[in-house]
Amino acid sequence: MAISRKIIVTCAVTGAIHTPSMSPHLPVTPEEIAKSAIEAAEAGASIVHLHARNPENGRPDQSPEAFGRFLGHIKQNSDVIINLTTGGAPSMTVAERVKPAAHFQPELASLNMGSMNFGLFPMLKRFKNFDHDWEQTVLENSRDLVFRNTFKDIEFVLETLSASGTRFEFECYDTAHLYNLAHFLERGLVRAPLFVQTVFGILGGIGTHPDDVMHMKRTADRLFGDHYLWSVLGAGKSQFPIAATAAAIGGNVRVGLEDSLWSGPGRLSVSNAEQVKNIRQIIEGLGLSIATPDEARAILHLKGRDSVNF
Repeated sequence: MAISRKIIVTCAVTGAIHTPSMSPHLPVTPEEIAKSAIEAAEAGASIVHLHARNPENGRPDQSPEAFGRFLGHIKQNSDVIINLTTGGAPSMTVAERVKPAAHFQPELASLNMGSMNFGLFPMLKRFKNFDHDWEQTVLENSRDLVFRNTFKDIEFVLETLSASGTRFEFECYDTAHLYNLAHFLERGLVRAPLFVQTVFGILGGIGTHPDDVMHMKRTADRLFGDHYLWSVLGAGKSQFPIAATAAAIGGNVRVGLEDSLWSGPGRLSVSNAEQVKNIRQIIEGLGLSIATPDEARAILHLKGRDSVNF
């Protein structure tokens, strides 16, 4: 099988959406995040997408110091590609969000491609008891939350990180975000191959119906042709159906506890590695192969693990 046909599996280890009270398996401390990332890589993830948290209360922490507590350990114990968030948490400014990637100069960083409503408050219907005061407040406040990613913000991230050779995972939550990316490609501010992560199931973005998935792919095909790699993530219960749909037609996939806490109806995932193993079984059951980290580096034209600042 040609290397370009291998499926890249990303694992988003902890994120900023779910709160610690929702699952005892959500990594919070630096040690938990590092261990979970390494286990996900051992299970077959080519890329780990990383956020940091305050180890005392689990609140998202976008300081370089917080990331520095686990990045070196992961690199020393795995050859996995490390993808640092520039999304942070939706309430943060872009200047806050870009700091870890600017400091550590990773091979890959996420980049959100448009502003949007970002509604997390529906989770209050499922989760009633919280260990930390901030958790319920953040969820409730998302009724009036705009995740800001203006053209100026996007340009700022591109200008801040591109000189170091960091490439991007472009997170697109709706078709307008794909057109925004096409705008930056036309201006020469991004370059192929584009790694396009289409996101389904966040309230404020596109839905999870199979027609939504295929509409995003058709739009990306029309805008980018052979100059992009398509990946998908589905939030919550849509995670595995969307991943399986995409994998069946050659798409790349993202799983992990950032996107869903569940491995089945009413059953919490016990680890990120469990989700990687589950999607790997689906991919290999389709007669496809997953990419190793080095194969994914070649596919995505990354600068290599020795060219980062950690």
